[in-house]
Amino acid sequence: MRILEPYKNYFWEFYNSLHLKVKDKVDYVLQIVISQERIPAKFFKHLEDGIYEIRIEFKSDIYRIFAFFDDNKLVILLHGFQKKTQKTPRKEIVQAKKLRRDYYEDKK
Repeated sequence: MRILEPYKNYFWEFYNSLHLKVKDKVDYVLQIVISQERIPAKFFKHLEDGIYEIRIEFKSDIYRIFAFFDDNKLVILLHGFQKKTQKTPRKEIVQAKKLRRDYYEDKK
């Protein structure tokens, strides 16, 4: 069982901006991330340098939430966005890495 921990308000700002049915799908996928020993690649993918994306599809819309592991058990949820292209935008990955750096600075 994994523990999900949002870093500051980045995740909540994204989550609270979503419609109720999309929130329900996000909740469903996060429950899979929490409870499955091996998370299906459909929902969870390593991007680079320890940054992962939690993948949510609802109807024709695609959403991504960035995360990383801390102490091999903690998934720190960073920011999220609605994906509009096939490839994950570079600026979103750069933002996730910056937030991870900030997280470790705050943790000191």
